[in-house]
Amino acid sequence: MRDRSIRLVMLGITHPRTGSPMESSASTVAASPRPHVVLVASPGAGHLIPMAELARRFVAHHGLAATLVTFTDLSAPNAHSAVLSSLSASQVSTVALPAVSLDDLPADAHISTVLLELIGRSIPHLRALLHDISSAASLAALVPDFFGSTVLPLAAELSVPGYIFSPSNLTVHALMRNAVELNDGAASGEYCDLPDVLRLPGGMLLRREDYGDGFRSSKEPLYGQLIVEGRRYRAADGFLVNTFHEMEPGNAEELKQAVEQGTFPPVYPVGPLIRPCSDKDDASACLDWLDRQLTGCVVYVSFGSAGALSVEQTAELAAGLEDSGHRFLWVVRMPSLDGENSDKDDPLAWLPEGFLERTSGRGLAVAAWAPQVRVLSHPATAAFVSHCGWNSTLESVATGVPMVAWPLFAEQSVNAALLSENVGVALRPRAARAEGLIAREEIAAAVQEVMGGEEKGRAMRLRAGELQQAAARAGAHGGSSWQMLEEVAGKWKAAALGRQKQ
Repeated sequence: MRDRSIRLVMLGITHPRTGSPMESSASTVAASPRPHVVLVASPGAGHLIPMAELARRFVAHHGLAATLVTFTDLSAPNAHSAVLSSLSASQVSTVALPAVSLDDLPADAHISTVLLELIGRSIPHLRALLHDISSAASLAALVPDFFGSTVLPLAAELSVPGYIFSPSNLTVHALMRNAVELNDGAASGEYCDLPDVLRLPGGMLLRREDYGDGFRSSKEPLYGQLIVEGRRYRAADGFLVNTFHEMEPGNAEELKQAVEQGTFPPVYPVGPLIRPCSDKDDASACLDWLDRQLTGCVVYVSFGSAGALSVEQTAELAAGLEDSGHRFLWVVRMPSLDGENSDKDDPLAWLPEGFLERTSGRGLAVAAWAPQVRVLSHPATAAFVSHCGWNSTLESVATGVPMVAWPLFAEQSVNAALLSENVGVALRPRAARAEGLIAREEIAAAVQEVMGGEEKGRAMRLRAGELQQAAARAGAHGGSSWQMLEEVAGKWKAAALGRQKQ
């Protein structure tokens, strides 16, 4: 652990991915008189993007210094580097912990299991880093994301507040809290199932099929892991959640009651935390194409960085977009092949024969990636066919774009239910609830309704515009989320000053 090369990587003197020199985190900390918050982001763009923005806001608006800690394991290098490079001008330090061995885990281990193990095994490296930072600056708080509950004891070791950051929403948080409270005192193997229908604040009814990975059955190994993780959450001093009051007002009120009853730590809605636009996006061909379209005429289709449809579903989606009659921009990813080998490595090669030719001029299909924030912000974009990952959801909300909700995995079904049944900014095809094949007719009908429907579609478009304004107000100076961050940062700074005087 005291090996010099490891210490240099931990302190940021050598870039862990390229080996190129970079500013030492230790020297940055020493030069900053501000109290210092350390944020720990588990691998994955969905976790890293909002946490990077949270760190930036703490530094830019709330009088703190910040270090964002990441992991070398499991990260997509290009996306990882792009997010971290966006922090270079924001005075946020970044450190990548050394790799740890995960070779003993089963090849089919659930990604949540892998992430929990990765973070747990990295604690010795993180402990050393925290001691180095605390020796050079006033450590104000430790903030791991929701996979990092095993990190919380380090906050207690250093006598600083420990908060959990949730990149998701209050509805997912309420689902976790209900599962933990239902199983209070239960031993492993004796856990109870959540009810078939869970009544949540604001009149929302969440059904078992929408509970998301790990919560549908107490017999799943992941269910037990989530219960253990949720129990550890009670050791946190609070939660910072990537949502805003106007989007989930009922949940916010119920969670205040949970705090008063002492069953769960306080929750602070601090979103929307979304990625900033990059100047590099200006060169994108799809933006040039959007510039040539009329205002409000394009459907944007994307299922995130990890979303994959079957070959059959890809064909049905293509047919549905074609039959809808609307212009579209489709980010096409490789289909899921269920272990089969193929020599076709171009996602566009999996589209139905003749589809690109028939839709030429009306649609644009691009392989694997598009500058999503810029696309959603473009005046031509009017609807979003989305997997309902929470980052994508907030990007859509912040730009006032209604959605066709098409969840694929993880907590996306919870998000889809929230957006379609409670918030009112999404239409969810019936087959998307059952996770079955969504036929071309249903896809075309959903797109047509969101784009031009006079009843549901019109209501969604109006609601999307209202929520866009609410999101902007929440994050602005004096807004509800700004006030939450100011309150939390104020507590941290006051506690850090108190420790200095002791």
